[in-house]
Amino acid sequence: MNVSTLIKKGGLMELNTNHVDGIEKKKLMLYALSTCIWCRKTKMLLNELGVSYDYVDVDLLESDEQDFAVKEVKKFNPSGGFPTLVVDDKEAIRGFDEIKIKEVLEN
Repeated sequence: MNVSTLIKKGGLMELNTNHVDGIEKKKLMLYALSTCIWCRKTKMLLNELGVSYDYVDVDLLESDEQDFAVKEVKKFNPSGGFPTLVVDDKEAIRGFDEIKIKEVLEN
């Protein structure tokens, strides 16, 4: 389990993410919704490619964690849409884009 830290009025709160083991090609963080078909397709593609990644289903988080996760998504995807796949904490792939995901993982 991977953990991001979130500050809450003088205390620390943790955002728990799920980890999928695989080949470490890039640091991948997927922000998804549990009910989103495109999010499921993104997870399936990453699994098929056999890469390691972390993910969180934002809609299943508590409200404070959800607010924090949405702020993280908006850093890379100002529209706040899902899925958002953050690559190496530098860039994001917005929506399900099989070609772009494969290109990023090949480089």
